[in-house]
Amino acid sequence: MSPAAHHRARRVLVLGGGLSGTLAAAALAPHCDSVVIVERYTLPDAPVPRRGLPQARHAHMLWSGGADAIESLLPGTTALWTGAGARRISLPNGMVSLSPGGWYRRCWPEVQYLVSAGRDLIDWGIRTRLLEDPKVTVVPGTETLRLLGTATRITGAAVRRPDGTTEDLEADLVVDATGRGSRATRWLAALGVAEVPETVIDAGVTYASRRYRAPRVPEDWPVINVQADSRLPVPGKAATILPIEGSQWLVSVSGTRGGEPGGDEERFAEFTEQLRSPLIAQYLARAEPLGPVTVTRTTANRRRHFEKVRMPDGFLAIGDAATSLNPVYGHGMSVAAQSARALRDLAAQRDITAPGFARRAQRAIGRPAAAAWMLGADQDILFPGAEGRRPTLADRLAGRYVHRLIRTACSDLTVVRALTDVMTLQRGAGALARPGVLLAAARGPRLPALEGPALTPGEERVRDAPGRDTAYGSEAVPRH
Repeated sequence: MSPAAHHRARRVLVLGGGLSGTLAAAALAPHCDSVVIVERYTLPDAPVPRRGLPQARHAHMLWSGGADAIESLLPGTTALWTGAGARRISLPNGMVSLSPGGWYRRCWPEVQYLVSAGRDLIDWGIRTRLLEDPKVTVVPGTETLRLLGTATRITGAAVRRPDGTTEDLEADLVVDATGRGSRATRWLAALGVAEVPETVIDAGVTYASRRYRAPRVPEDWPVINVQADSRLPVPGKAATILPIEGSQWLVSVSGTRGGEPGGDEERFAEFTEQLRSPLIAQYLARAEPLGPVTVTRTTANRRRHFEKVRMPDGFLAIGDAATSLNPVYGHGMSVAAQSARALRDLAAQRDITAPGFARRAQRAIGRPAAAAWMLGADQDILFPGAEGRRPTLADRLAGRYVHRLIRTACSDLTVVRALTDVMTLQRGAGALARPGVLLAAARGPRLPALEGPALTPGEERVRDAPGRDTAYGSEAVPRH
């Protein structure tokens, strides 16, 4: 009998068809016979809004660490994005940013990059490339009810079809990618699995976003970002202008507990006047608002420590279902992508049905999330009114070192490179402790702090224009 006759089809069931779910499917498809994605809503075949993704209305930065991981999983995705109007923005020179340590200079060579686009476009590009694989099937309009199996092994999930009927879907591996609202810990508890511990750090961040028609601007328009400073004894307020497809700006503002923005359209721009710099308010005065303000308050950092429990074989959680992050740091998509890549790499080494595979995979996909947690949640606990564990002496000392790095980065390429590599998730936090970086931090800034943002003549011209100028769409203003 041939080896093929002994082959047993391996089936993966992915719960959730969002970004994390589609990337998990891309990771596992080469290592199984079929992947079924169960999605509660209908997924559009165009880059348009969909139900179940309210955060799509807010600014999303896809850092190079995430974009590279996606490209390795689904080659050609970047070309789909840029062909549809997404922007590849060079870092650090393509970002005008006021950090807690001052304005960053823009005279450096490219260190990393980010992809700037609406979330609907990013998801569409990933979904389009994934569904070219005949192994992958999406079951839309279907709700997951519970997991099947025992505390030793998960064997599938019970689902409710659009017509109200229920069905048991069997699988060798079930991946929970249902996001922040995941019910997996309850489903597992019902099967006798021990309680999964959680860590929550909540700075009370409220997010508000609005789209604008951009004024006539240079083609290589930068991301503009004013950050909050956790050292100040006041609520942190921040804002970002993200240039996206369709000659639009996606503008998100955020405030920690006690300084939250509201959904009032008249007060949206006023909030930007309360930032540490008036730059974003000045630019919004030149742009035309498009549509209402969208507000989100579900922004707490939450880690479900599946790795600390004796988990059953055949189940793992990925993306926000495992670790959800404060979106102000822009790491959610990149963490999901790097987690999926880690899952793919492990599946290339071990059979996905092998005992212990899921537990090893859970640890592997947790490493990128842990790195992003350190960058975001460990800063959030320093804001006034933050809820969760209180900052320790080690936290405060680390915060002081990071601030010194940020201040030094305003005039030192060595530190700029290290911080950018870590922020984009291309390197771990250990890069901040390399000898050259430690020496630069000890030496401190090499140049005086900039008195204002490092703008090009074209960017200054837009800022200083007497009123709105949106009649020219994406026509470029020559750079000098």
